[in-house]
Amino acid sequence: MFKTIRIVILLFILAAVALATWRAKSDAVAWKYTLTVHVFPVNGDGSATAERYIRALTVDEFTPLERFMRDESRRYGRASEASIEMRLGPVLATPPPPPPSVSAASTRGAHALAVMWWSLRLRWWAYQNTQVAGPGPQVKLFVLYFDPARHSQLDHSTALQKGLIGRVNVFADRAMSRQNNVIIAHEFLHTLGASDKYDLATTLPIFPDGYAEPERVPALPQTLAEIMGGRVPLSASEAAIPHSLQEVVIGTKTAQEINWLH
Repeated sequence: MFKTIRIVILLFILAAVALATWRAKSDAVAWKYTLTVHVFPVNGDGSATAERYIRALTVDEFTPLERFMRDESRRYGRASEASIEMRLGPVLATPPPPPPSVSAASTRGAHALAVMWWSLRLRWWAYQNTQVAGPGPQVKLFVLYFDPARHSQLDHSTALQKGLIGRVNVFADRAMSRQNNVIIAHEFLHTLGASDKYDLATTLPIFPDGYAEPERVPALPQTLAEIMGGRVPLSASEAAIPHSLQEVVIGTKTAQEINWLH
């Protein structure tokens, strides 16, 4: 009898969590109110360079994301509704759990289970480490900073629509702050349901949804990047990383995914 009661209670809790998660996701893209986006800086490699960079951060570093969303929403006739507010949270002493790596020996099913388990751990970690006040959905972006002198490249960033959480890897370099914002915007849009629009094997944007101007004739080279395509397509085998959000747009498919178009 006691075991049955425990199972019922557990199922009730799981159902409540699932309902809360669904409501948060739905409310986030309803665009009825300004969506609050919290950035929590983390020293990704424990370096003095990253620590100095983080301590000098202000919210102004991230306000270009507000302008980007406002300007892009205007193109889709949603400027009066689709707005975000960037907030800078406290520096976190420990990083969030990293996503599972893909090994040659792992099966697709085993990796899927590992990702599910990581998703639960990340959401629980976020709940324990970041309590934010305020009504409505709250996006949490954990931005990990790395010393570029120690790292020539960084692991892929990740984000969860369930829980509205992003884990973003960027360089602790003032000269790269505008490029960092492109990565942060990409992961932020993942939390709202936007999908990747590039080939995972080649990182090249996929035509047409990964192109900023798919109707362009000739299609290549492009001059802008679609935010979820990630890069500016230059040829069939070459694409350039955008330097800032001024070189990026939200394409039609992404606009549909975040409820700007129906």
